Amino acid sequence: MDNELKARFSSIVGERYAHSTADEIEPFITDTRGRYAAPSPLALRPGTVDEISQILKLATETGTPVIPQGGNTGLVGGGLPLVNGAGNEIMVSLGRMNKILDVDRDSNTITVESGSILENIQNAADDADRLFPLSLGSQGTCQIGGNIGSNAGGTGVLAYGNTRDLVMGLEAVLPTSEVWNGLSRLRKDNTGYDLKNLFIGAEGTLGIVTKATLKLFPKPRGRELAYVSLKSPDAALELLNRAKGSAGNGLTAFELMASIAMEFTLKHAQNAIRRPIQDTSPWYVLLEISSGRSSQEARATLEDILGDAFESGIIDDATIAESLEQQRMFWTLREDMSWAQKPEGASIKHDISVPVGSVPDFIKEADAAVLKIVPDARIVNFGHLGDGNLHYNISQPVGWDAEDYFSYEEQVHEAVYEVVGKCKGSISAEHGVGQMKRDKIAALKDPTALQIMRTIKASLDPAGIMNPGKVI
Repeated sequence: MDNELKARFSSIVGERYAHSTADEIEPFITDTRGRYAAPSPLALRPGTVDEISQILKLATETGTPVIPQGGNTGLVGGGLPLVNGAGNEIMVSLGRMNKILDVDRDSNTITVESGSILENIQNAADDADRLFPLSLGSQGTCQIGGNIGSNAGGTGVLAYGNTRDLVMGLEAVLPTSEVWNGLSRLRKDNTGYDLKNLFIGAEGTLGIVTKATLKLFPKPRGRELAYVSLKSPDAALELLNRAKGSAGNGLTAFELMASIAMEFTLKHAQNAIRRPIQDTSPWYVLLEISSGRSSQEARATLEDILGDAFESGIIDDATIAESLEQQRMFWTLREDMSWAQKPEGASIKHDISVPVGSVPDFIKEADAAVLKIVPDARIVNFGHLGDGNLHYNISQPVGWDAEDYFSYEEQVHEAVYEVVGKCKGSISAEHGVGQMKRDKIAALKDPTALQIMRTIKASLDPAGIMNPGKVI
């Protein structure tokens, strides 16, 4: 990018919010795992919708690629420059656009700017005696625009759905600079295509989301949480089905964790965390029951579920959190499993989903396939059994060099994805496609679906400037 064009872009947001030196650019072009790093000539931090419109208008006129970026907490390189790309993409960071615009208790909605931190949205809902149920390990730094772009999931999907299910309306700037105002609080609106769903999960390839109206829910009056040990994913699936039958919509979380995942978290915990159950088991489940009426009702339901499971021999042991502090500790054990792998060395990661009933078979077949390739690999498997989404990660064998281990990455991916295909699942459940899985999607997705996606992309982004090389 020549200096004249750089100056034109910079003048839109002002010199204070335009960054072009190597030190200034670094935080915008490197991911937290260190897997993606590529150059960019410029990072812009707009503060208004009009500034974004001007940026995209100039980008379309000059053919300048644009990468929208939220909190940069993604795992698939979706909000970063393309590795081995041309190095001419400019970054547009939404962090300055972070206002909570409106909380409507009557319609149970909250309207926010897309740079709003997820945790701040949760807190604003809580202050209004409401619940915004999207919950992620990165919620202290991720932004709602990124959550929308990747259709983030998290631990609340079982009861409340993915991000897509939580969005009522959007405002977005198209690549050609037009602003589409689709903000809505309507529960029913059958007036043609549901345009907001084009942008949810599109990872910034169709435009830049600038505002969102999100669903809120009544705050549960009681939440009870249990840590459960059991012998197998089959037992966990049986426990899930019984919990659904007893609690219905009151079952608000059901997280499956392999023993090694918990051991890594206990070993590398930043704060003192006690082992919830003293006797070790191959598998654990974190089970949450919520009630709109009282803690007593939630507790009684949970105790009934666990008592039935004990009598039937489904579970080995269980402990119910006796305080909010202990509940937080239980959730920390689950939420810190992602970063707790890092001290153990290189990790080959998968974010897959299969039909819930196929989870045990997937685990058996995938484990066998991976260990055939890397016999001493450590399979760190955990995730949301309630919706069939597993974070199927494989840490390097003890004593191995990371570079040597990553030489097996493609073979491991192919083996795992083959099992996903046999189970009629998806290779991208909640993290997105980005640049990591783009070519895999092209090989696995229905050709007609890909053609429809390309047609939509060409229509909304005729110059091809929006996050090129991602998704499709």
